[in-house]
Amino acid sequence: MKCPRCNSQYIVKNGHTHTGQQSFKCRDCSRQFVIAPRHQPLEEDTRELIDRLLLEKISLAGIVRATGVSPRWLQYYVNKKLGAVKRQVEVKSKKKGKLTIQCDEMWLFVRDKDNKQWIWLAIDVLTKEIVGVYIGKRDEAGARGLWDSLPAVYRQCAVSYTDFCPSYGIVFPKKRHRAVGKDTGQTNYIERFNNTLRQRISRLGRKTLSFSKKLSNHMGAIWYFIHEYNASLSLN
Repeated sequence: MKCPRCNSQYIVKNGHTHTGQQSFKCRDCSRQFVIAPRHQPLEEDTRELIDRLLLEKISLAGIVRATGVSPRWLQYYVNKKLGAVKRQVEVKSKKKGKLTIQCDEMWLFVRDKDNKQWIWLAIDVLTKEIVGVYIGKRDEAGARGLWDSLPAVYRQCAVSYTDFCPSYGIVFPKKRHRAVGKDTGQTNYIERFNNTLRQRISRLGRKTLSFSKKLSNHMGAIWYFIHEYNASLSLN
């Protein structure tokens, strides 16, 4: 028998684990271990598969069944990963000039339907990049959050097409703001992206068992998808 850390053979028995397995200890490096542990470190391929599955409309329970990881480990992994996602749009740099964006807001809930949240989104009509994101209430503060999330060049130059939500008219510059109906087709790109979100993120389904219990995870899942979506555009 050798120590899995330093390969020393100076090994002694060290009691038992809570499951009854014999525990050993290395006298040279003090590493404690068991023979044939039940839980092995996950391979990198499994972690990459989990990362891809988090971008699809599949519940955490479904990921557990597909990968064989434990529910407790997966929840810990998801909490850590989504908590570290950057809450700021990353888009290609643009020169000042003629820019056009479409904006819309989409309803969702966290834990229960009494805790309503709204995703405010803006899409670049030319590049199809998501250039603005804010999650909050459907009020002036929400429109302000979306406006502040836009890169500076869009706040300076872009013409914005939105629905008739009055908060847009309060926050967005009047000379570059166009409130239009769905029948005009001037907001069709952002409305289509809203549908993509609901189709790809199980937490956003109107009737689902995969809803979020934590707002931080909810926001992290949305940001995680948007970053991957924008990154995929540069590959096409």
